[in-house]
Amino acid sequence: MIRTALLSVSDKSGIVPFAQKLHQLGIKLISTGGTAKLLTENNLPVVEVASLTNFPEMLDGRVKTLHPMVHGGLLAKRDDPLHMAALATHGIGTIDLLVINLYPFEKTIENTSCTFADAIENIDIGGPAMLRAAAKNHQDVTVLIDPQDYDLVLEEMTSHQHQVSFKTNLRLAKKVFAHTAQYDGAIANYLSSLPDNLEHQERSHYPQTLHLAFDLLQELRYGENPHQSAAFYQDIKQVHGGLANYRQLQGKELSYNNIADADAAWECVKSFGSALDRGQPACVIVKHANPCGVAIGANCLEAYQKALQTDPTSAFGGIIAFNRECDEATIEIVSKQFVEVLIAPAFTAGAKALIAAKPNVRVLEIHLAKTINPFDFKRVGGGLLVQTPDLKDVQLSELQVVSKRSPTPTEMSDLLFAWRVAKFVKSNAIVFCANGQTLGVGAGQMSRLDSAKIATIKAANAGLSLAGCAAASDAFFPFRDGLDVVVAAGATCVIQPGGSIRDEEVVAAANEHGIAMVYTGTRHFRH
Repeated sequence: MIRTALLSVSDKSGIVPFAQKLHQLGIKLISTGGTAKLLTENNLPVVEVASLTNFPEMLDGRVKTLHPMVHGGLLAKRDDPLHMAALATHGIGTIDLLVINLYPFEKTIENTSCTFADAIENIDIGGPAMLRAAAKNHQDVTVLIDPQDYDLVLEEMTSHQHQVSFKTNLRLAKKVFAHTAQYDGAIANYLSSLPDNLEHQERSHYPQTLHLAFDLLQELRYGENPHQSAAFYQDIKQVHGGLANYRQLQGKELSYNNIADADAAWECVKSFGSALDRGQPACVIVKHANPCGVAIGANCLEAYQKALQTDPTSAFGGIIAFNRECDEATIEIVSKQFVEVLIAPAFTAGAKALIAAKPNVRVLEIHLAKTINPFDFKRVGGGLLVQTPDLKDVQLSELQVVSKRSPTPTEMSDLLFAWRVAKFVKSNAIVFCANGQTLGVGAGQMSRLDSAKIATIKAANAGLSLAGCAAASDAFFPFRDGLDVVVAAGATCVIQPGGSIRDEEVVAAANEHGIAMVYTGTRHFRH
């Protein structure tokens, strides 16, 4: 039964009305520092921790709750006669409800002007100690770190004579230990990213010890194959945008492969921007993590129809993503093909009603925010590869014309479109494009020459002419043979990073063919 509560929060949202309701229920309120001051200003009777411990706060507040009067009241087992006798002997009262959130360490270090001293002072000591004590004794103590849980606890207390269920207490205790682990991990990440001598405070991107924190979103039916188990986790720091923040409107449960492919489609279609940043309506169709059709158009329907033309065979059972609200006219056409997952920032009421006729189609709404993962990860045997994400978006001003002939304005537009798509195609990648549409995609081959041949074959199979198209290669041409293939297919301009020891040979071949060639100076390997 809750009779006494200790409240000490840095995030004071909702704390006053919560404390008022506790007071109305007859709960004794104990508090510290700024929280006590705030509650007193709102005419709530508060016992200062210093009065409870008969010891003043000291060392600029570094020591205030580290005392048996506090921790004894949190840790004592209520059903253990020896524990309760010890409390009685020493005049220690139980603390049945603890409401704590910690100094904002991560928010502090995100500030570019944060000094080392500022960071150290925002390492909470007493808070985590109290949280861990209360969470350990969750059978008898309710512990809160999140204002969103205030109402839940009040409701149970009101309905059950000041008691909170063991189930709720255990759930809240799990939340506490996850939170304190993340908090300590953030401190370790920060400190191990700094040089030992502190002669300068420039932090490394890569701390000596890397702690990660992810929340379970859902356990999946199976992994990449049915004999593998799997789960989907969300980065605790990512609260807006990105695939992990999807809202499923209908359809079967997402599978491991659905999620992986949906992410590939969403990241690609996001790169074409939103209406707010003058991006054009775009559609991306993905199959087995590779874009098999990408296009921009006057609207979603036109973009979809152009994207589908690239490779209608591979699009069967694929993932379709749009960067605009999807309307009824688009769904009417899209629903004629078999699609596993359909993604857009929003769907009109008419579109939702129409796609509902296909209840197995997984329909996802995802906020079109420019969410950026701070790191990309790849697990290897006994270790983890970590890198910053590939955020490079080559601008027109960065391109270097290396051929005798310069691209026409139309060719340059096609080259930039092709380059944007190639970034999301598995290496080795060759992409043919024209008029805001992919015409042929060659992906994931061991030889760039084979990728070029496959892209040519794909275009021929789809009945698309490559005459006058642009070709993009995600990395340099190691030999002229790959270039010869794309030119023979019909490409009149090529975009590639450059940087091969045989660049002169490849540029000479471009001049021999009379095509335009530009360098980006950046490659987009994707494995």
